[in-house]
Amino acid sequence: MTKTPVSRLIIKLSIPAIISMMVTNVYNLVDTAFVGQLGNSASGAVGIVFGFMAVLQAIGFMFGNGSGSIISRLLGAKNTEQASKIASTGFFFTLLFGAVVAIISAFVLKPLVMLLGSTETISPYAQTYISYILVAAPFITASFTMNNLLRYEGKATLGMIGLIVGAVLNIAGDPILMFGLNMGIAGAGLSTCISQIVGFFVLLSMFLLHKTQCRLSVKLIVPKFLPEIIGTGLPSLLRQGLNSLSTVVLNNCAAVYGDAAVAAMSIVSRVIFFTFSFALGVGQGFQPVCGFNYGAKKYDRLKTAFYFSVMLAEIIVVVISVGLILFPGEIVRIFRDDNTVMEIGSRALVLQGIAQLFLPFCMITEMALQSVGKKLGASVLSTLRNGLFFIPLLLILSNVRGLSGIQEAQPLTVTLAVIPSAILAVRFFRKLPKNTEQSRGEAENER
Repeated sequence: MTKTPVSRLIIKLSIPAIISMMVTNVYNLVDTAFVGQLGNSASGAVGIVFGFMAVLQAIGFMFGNGSGSIISRLLGAKNTEQASKIASTGFFFTLLFGAVVAIISAFVLKPLVMLLGSTETISPYAQTYISYILVAAPFITASFTMNNLLRYEGKATLGMIGLIVGAVLNIAGDPILMFGLNMGIAGAGLSTCISQIVGFFVLLSMFLLHKTQCRLSVKLIVPKFLPEIIGTGLPSLLRQGLNSLSTVVLNNCAAVYGDAAVAAMSIVSRVIFFTFSFALGVGQGFQPVCGFNYGAKKYDRLKTAFYFSVMLAEIIVVVISVGLILFPGEIVRIFRDDNTVMEIGSRALVLQGIAQLFLPFCMITEMALQSVGKKLGASVLSTLRNGLFFIPLLLILSNVRGLSGIQEAQPLTVTLAVIPSAILAVRFFRKLPKNTEQSRGEAENER
């Protein structure tokens, strides 16, 4: 982590992270495509439940990135025992939080899906789907946490294995349960539930079989570390939580224009998240490098890693965005062969494809601040990009420009987020301590 040339190290760590993100999103898209065969209402239900799963992801990422960021710095300082205590505390508390959310949600199922933006026609499908997700909720949150712990240790390949196993099961289970056993949308929910639980145990085995530096044990739980873990993971909670809230607001705004609009925006959201996951994988490969070298006081390597990651992520986004801009209708039609859905989704996809060009710099800056423990700056960027810009813009534009405003809100949000990201990035690097001449020489050789 502190000696391998930075470019080679980030690529090595990014590849399994990209594959993990890609596979996870592939089975999300497969769900969307299969459920889309059941009609607009069922297709819209996927978007509704996606908002709830974002909440579970927020919990998992909060504990995973919170504890992971800390352990990467501890491992960089060669303090393995303390790192195990942080990892164990984060893991067991994410299980607890996931279970609490599931239990509470089970008692308010219909109000919950309506709050998430469901219409009366979408509601029955959404309730059926989400009931299976509740069973798997603790396993989902813990899986996200373990995957992040592995990634921050520099063992992203092990995390990739767990996610791939779950994804393959889900992709295979959808057609069997939905159509082979005639379970419909319940089959999609059950397939997701089973795959998430199996994936959890695969990831857990990596720790139990001692393939990691950190150990997971109830005996290592230290509750006093919880505030630090949550504080460090707060940017992830804000990012994912506000994503969920934004999805709810988006669904409610789109619902005014019918199930086709909800289905279209749901499809666009999933396609954009899938395509951007390639660049996000680069960011996830960057984070442990950033944390380790900050903990080891190798600041020139950190700077090199930042610039290389931004450049690599930008190249990936440019290549992908060209496809989104040139073939939006064909892409939307893969998931729902409906002219209204395609018309609404195509324009939104083009606009978001263009806006994606601004995301890599914003994303890498936010991840850098979180990885080195700059909680306030990372939280500010998360809040602005994922909620404080988007939600007001969505509400204003949907009232002023109707459906067109709904399509334009997210792209405009991403563009505006560049300004605060640039300010905080410049401020961070100006305050970063200077390395010794020897360290500078090593960094130059790595370049």
